[in-house]
Parts: sequence; C-alpha cells; structure tokens
Amino acid sequence: MSNVKESEHTEIEIDDSINLSNEVCPMTFVLTKTKLDGLNPGQHLEVILPAGEPMRNVPIQIKEEGHKILKVEKMGNFFRLIIEKS
Repeated sequence: MSNVKESEHTEIEIDDSINLSNEVCPMTFVLTKTKLDGLNPGQHLEVILPAGEPMRNVPIQIKEEGHKILKVEKMGNFFRLIIEKS
C-alpha cells in the first residue's frame, strides 16, 4: 500500500483505502465500516469523503465505534482521513 508522511520521523502505513467521493450518507459510513471490518486491530484505512454531511457524520460514527482518526487532510472539496482500527 502507500505510506503517509506524518513528519520527518513518523510515517503511517496504509493497509487499505476506499474512495467514497461519489457516495452520500448513510452509505459513506456503511462502506467505511465494512472496509474496517476486514482489517485487523492496529491496521490503517485511508478514506476519501466528500465535504458536508459525510465529513460531519463519518468521523463521529467512527469514534463511537472505538476507532481512532489519525489524520484529516482537506483536498479541495474532499477530505482524506486515516483511521486506525481498534
């Protein structure tokens, strides 16, 4: 997979990714959760979300599930999240 350079000293290895830029709620969370279910604890998922409702709701739901959001990056009208499965 790819590596995300967090700083000069820390990199986050991406174990899987999903592009949800064309999806709407609630499918953005459903598809994110399905991808996370396929990972082992400690693995990292990269998620591309559209701005607006998906970006407001998915991080809240992910945290409620007990997972960690390690990074949020704005990319034009989209956001890139790095999630660590708990």
